[in-house]
Formats: sequence, C-alpha cells, structure tokens
Amino acid sequence: MNELMLKYGCNPNQKPSKIFMQDGRELPVEVLNGKPGYINFLDAFNSWQLVRELKAATGLPAAASFKHVSPAGAAVATELSDTLKKIYFVDDLELSPIASAYAMARGADRMSSYGDWVALSDTCDVQTAKLLAREVSDGIIAPDYTPEALEVLKTKRKGNYNVVKIDPDYVPAPIEHKDVFGVTFEQGRNELKIDEAMLMQNIVTENKIFTEEAKRDLLIALITLKYTQSNSVCYAKGGQAIGVGAGQQSRIHCTRLAGNKADIWYLRQHEKVMNLPFRADIRRPDRDNTIDVYISDDYEDVLADGIWEQFFTEKPEPLTREEKKAWLATFSGVSLGSDAFFPFGDNIERAKRSGVEFVAQPGGSIRDDNVIDTCNKYGMTMCFTGIRLFHH
Repeated sequence: MNELMLKYGCNPNQKPSKIFMQDGRELPVEVLNGKPGYINFLDAFNSWQLVRELKAATGLPAAASFKHVSPAGAAVATELSDTLKKIYFVDDLELSPIASAYAMARGADRMSSYGDWVALSDTCDVQTAKLLAREVSDGIIAPDYTPEALEVLKTKRKGNYNVVKIDPDYVPAPIEHKDVFGVTFEQGRNELKIDEAMLMQNIVTENKIFTEEAKRDLLIALITLKYTQSNSVCYAKGGQAIGVGAGQQSRIHCTRLAGNKADIWYLRQHEKVMNLPFRADIRRPDRDNTIDVYISDDYEDVLADGIWEQFFTEKPEPLTREEKKAWLATFSGVSLGSDAFFPFGDNIERAKRSGVEFVAQPGGSIRDDNVIDTCNKYGMTMCFTGIRLFHH
C-alpha cells in the first residue's frame, strides 16, 4: 500500500487528506488498530525519528511523548528512583526498560503529555502497554508489538486506540518536499549525526569537564531539539528531558519556558507535594492539574475554602515562596541544549536558576564572549557545536 486516506487534515474543513509515497514505494507504516489522523502521523514520524536517534546515540531504549509536532518529553531507559516512580505514578507497576523510558518521557511534563502520541525505539511489551492503558493518549508508533501488548492496547478508547507499526529499516529519500500556499519547498533532509564527539570538539569555557551523565543528557537535549518546533531550548537530567520550550520567537522566552517546566518537575519532588492528601476518587488528569496549581503562586486563590474539598481529604498547607526558593536552590547537575546560539548572557542567568551546569549550543553570536563570561562566572561547562538545529 503506497497511500492511506485520512479523515481530514489539520482541521475538519481540510479535505481531502491522505499520506502517500510519491515514488510509488510501499508506505513504511502499518496501522494495526484505530484510524490515525493527519496530526497523528506528523507526531508519529517526528517522534519515531527522535527515539531512533536517541537509541543510536546512547545505546539505550528510548521513548518520546509528543503533542502538536513537538516533544512534551523524551527519555532513555535508566533506573528510576523511588521518588520518580511516585511522582510519575508508576510505583505500583513492574517496569521493563522500554516502559521505564516511557514513564520518564511522559512523567516529565504530565500536563503537556495529556492526550499524547507515543514513540518507542524498541518493541512495545506488555509492561509498557499496561502503563499506557491507564493514561489518556491518542496513539503509539513502535517497530513491533508483542501479542500481549497489542491485546492490551486494543482495549483503549473503546477499541479505537491508534496503533502504528513502522519498518525500522525504512530509509527516506535524501531530498524532502513541502507545499506551502501552493508553492513547493525542497531541501536536503537533516541527516546530522549528533554524538559525543560534537560535544568535545570545542569546549569554550574555563571549566572543561563534562561528566558522563552530562554527555548523555546533552545528547538527549540536542536530539530532542532536532525534532522540536523552533525556537527551542531543552533542559535534561537523569536520562530525560525535564523541560522543553518550543516554538518561541525569542530565545530568552524559550529558556524561561523550559526552565519553568524544569522547576515544576523538581518541585514535584518536594515532600509537601509528594504527600498531598488527595481523595481516592480523583482522576489522574485532575490530580496533575491540581499539583500544578498547588505549586503555583495562585494556590491560595484557586483552592480557596469550599473548593479544596473537591480534591483533598484535608486542606494542605501551602508550599510557600520561601520554601520553593529554598528547594530550587538545591537543584543541580542539569544539562541545557539550545537549537541556535544564545545572543545574550541573560539566558545563562536564567538557566543557572534551574540548576544548569552544562551547556551545548551552536555559538556564533556577536556576544559569544558575554555568554562565555556568564558561564565562567558560575563555573559552567559550555561547548559550541557549530550546528544549528532549527525544525519547522
């Protein structure tokens, strides 16, 4: 089959819609369940490339959680601490390596991952399927599925959950095309290989040390950015993206957005947040939303008397600004990647507030000296990759 008809395009009024191979070759995907749409396939193909490259770069099983053609999270399989298992709501599950990778990819930003598209670098096993079965998700792409996993996934969304199998050996044409306003754009595919050598070739700060964990996390950040709508910045720690700032017109806004998400990820590990007295009947999405409100400065206004009873068995004490500031002051070991150069040192100042110690960016700004000086002020290690990673 070299074409597949879709219900509609980005919006219901955009018909007809289909995916097809212009060269007559067979489509590299097979729909095993459901009926994926236009945006589903955009998410599927972008997310598959991301996890495939993460696996190639790190040697570890990888997963991604996509929304609107940008990753909400991405991760490789590492050992989850008891704290992370609890805040990702998987402490009651047996997790295989690929299931752990997805738990981390989804858990980093659970609000953004609501209704996500999932990508796995490896065969979807029953542990991953059981994790997915209790989350709100639109679909999944993977190179294969165990029979048990497929049966579990087919029970989602009243039997309509989208399950796509992709040929892992598929190689796209080296030239790609895109139509905009009736005009065809043509460019070479971005086949740039992101690896450890890219990080080590031009370390520009006084501190020249990248830990092994930092190297892994910087690879995760850069590969994630390769498939994130630009401008974009990514914070990573512990084998996963913990904050992705996508599609901003200003570099500092990317850094702030991603940094705020990274802060929320870390604040969710505060003992007050981990011990919130939720009612037993609270749904997962409501719990995620409530945690976000609890962490915010609007907590007292939003969860006023007469409202908190909807979520908690008792009204929790607020997490004060002073407590949040003190907790975030212990944040460390974070890696930061940027898809284009930092034009000012203010990006580094903001990154420092979210525990960043390692930076990878293309370089090339007329103010590179200012950015380097700011990194040196905080003892950060920064490399210039010389490679821009815009994605549109």
